[in-house]
Amino acid sequence: MTRIGFIGTGVMGNSMALNLLKSGHELHIFTRTKQKAMNLLEQGATWQHSIADLAQAADVIITIVGYPNDVEDVYLSETGIIKHAKAGSLLIDMTTSKPTLAEEIAKAAKAKGLTALDAPVSGGDIGAKSGKLAIMVGGDQEGFERALPLFEIMGEKIVHQGPAGAGQHTKMCNQITIASNMLGVSEAIAYARKAGLDPSRVLESITTGAAGSWSLTNLAPRMIKGDFAPGFYIKHFIKDMTIALETAEEMGLSTPGLKLALSLYQELAEAGEEDSGTQALIKLFS
Repeated sequence: MTRIGFIGTGVMGNSMALNLLKSGHELHIFTRTKQKAMNLLEQGATWQHSIADLAQAADVIITIVGYPNDVEDVYLSETGIIKHAKAGSLLIDMTTSKPTLAEEIAKAAKAKGLTALDAPVSGGDIGAKSGKLAIMVGGDQEGFERALPLFEIMGEKIVHQGPAGAGQHTKMCNQITIASNMLGVSEAIAYARKAGLDPSRVLESITTGAAGSWSLTNLAPRMIKGDFAPGFYIKHFIKDMTIALETAEEMGLSTPGLKLALSLYQELAEAGEEDSGTQALIKLFS
């Protein structure tokens, strides 16, 4: 049994924390909105009133929060984890955030006798609930090996990508791929409808061929049904794509597909869809 502190119980974090709790680990929770953690508290998790309290109660601290500024505040502020964690603690940020921030956190953690990993995930609400997330890890090998038993509860494809920041760079590759893929999925469904086909029957043919992808299999059916509930918020996807685009530009890399997808999702957000799931992109093609 590991004493785990968990910060961030949104769409993804809640299910990830629940899987850890069901596996028999001692779970301590802190989040800005206590109500979002009630199901975990009812099943035996312990509420902590501050990050400092949580850091003192846990040996491993896992975070999955919203934006890079949230990550920075949770880890690097005077009230943050690094200031208050016990020596020897393992810190695992599973937020999709900036690679440079992951490097900064790892450096600050090491100076305090702590180990920090960046371990963003992919798989949406479905992967989080089933414990089948893809987990991309940056940080030192010893820290990765220590975290692996916990990662195996939350995910099934777990790869140590390299030093601090490597996990976040890998997640950027993931989001760049999804960005253009979601355009293709939306256009394909719009085309099927325009051609007078049954989009669901079309999916039976194309999901198992060369066009197959996670988005086509899991999100296209939601598009067809008009189910736009968030497995992953548009506002968070915009955040991810913005980080990827800025990082690519810093490296001198052109990503026109990413730029187009970002502009379309920003259009959706401006139309009031920022809290919808990413599959709401189909609305622009209807």
